[in-house]
Amino acid sequence: MHWQKDAQCGQARAGWLHTRHGSVPTPTFMPVGTVGTVKGITMDNVRATGAGIVLGNTYHLMLRPTAERVQRLGGLHRMMDWPGPILTDSGGFQVMSLGPLRKMDEDGVTFRSHIDGSSHRLTPESSTDIQYKLDATITMAFDECPALPATKDVLEASMERSMRWAARSREAFIARPGYGQFGIVQGGTEQDLRERSALALRKIGFEGYAIGGLAVGEGQELMFSTLDYTTPMLPEDQPRYLMGVGTPDDLLGAVMRGCDMFDCVMPSRAGRTARAYTERGTLNLRNARFAEDTRPISPEDDSPMAGRYSRAYLHHLFRANEMLGPMLLTLHNLAYYQRLMRQIRAAIVAGTLEQTAAELRQNWAKGDWSEDEWPMPRYQQG
Repeated sequence: MHWQKDAQCGQARAGWLHTRHGSVPTPTFMPVGTVGTVKGITMDNVRATGAGIVLGNTYHLMLRPTAERVQRLGGLHRMMDWPGPILTDSGGFQVMSLGPLRKMDEDGVTFRSHIDGSSHRLTPESSTDIQYKLDATITMAFDECPALPATKDVLEASMERSMRWAARSREAFIARPGYGQFGIVQGGTEQDLRERSALALRKIGFEGYAIGGLAVGEGQELMFSTLDYTTPMLPEDQPRYLMGVGTPDDLLGAVMRGCDMFDCVMPSRAGRTARAYTERGTLNLRNARFAEDTRPISPEDDSPMAGRYSRAYLHHLFRANEMLGPMLLTLHNLAYYQRLMRQIRAAIVAGTLEQTAAELRQNWAKGDWSEDEWPMPRYQQG
């Protein structure tokens, strides 16, 4: 597995991630399929949005249906009908978020299942083995993700433990052609800790590097300032993955700071709660003003549902608690995120990212299109 850079504009990079299960253009957004499904839509739907890689989760899949069962069923690719690349989170974030249900020691974490209360244990070795059984294209090193805010002493101890776990994860990883493992940079918002973490991971050596421990409540300004000094610490010739991010503006800002890969539940979760992401910001389709709005969600929509459903119909579906509403809006949001990634990539290649970024942010701030400025939808042109 390797990453190839095609173009650079400032700190932003456009490239290709080549894997055993196909090649993916970067920057890329990975829809979250935590338990082997992107909630509410089929993998045909996911493919239709233009997504090239999806995410699964070690913690959830080890509990149900279990990694051993997934392996017997032919692996996660076959089971969920996704032959393309799959990245699996190591389970560290989910386990750490269990609070009193988990107990950590130097070897790993013992926790109780949120499903039935049964006791389980994750270590760097077992997490890596589970991801192998899932047949993850990209395996993530097992780490500890402390909640922010935290004292520097807490962050330092956590980062050092994560680096020891990273070394153990790497030793347990079974290298195969086209597969890879990413280390995760930790250290909160402390520059010296981030630097020590990045140096430790580079010494171990991975196929890619993730930036963890952000988008956990620190705010966008602090996240961006942390990225400003963290991404330059990572290898120029390997992919950089910012975990758990985020809003369209978060993605844009992170790409401009040198990040290549992203995942977040935000577009699918928003779709289930009637919020639509568009070129003019976010629309809440539960609002009464959409009850007789016959326009589609966006004139820029190029998703599989483009022009087929009105805002009024979607408003009705959510008001009636019909499952089709969340399904359609999830599809729309994921298609918008992929469209945004393509637009950003094209701007990097053209060397116009600063101008494109300014236009994107200006349009997001304008709010919904008025009737007078509504352009002819793309699906009606030509």
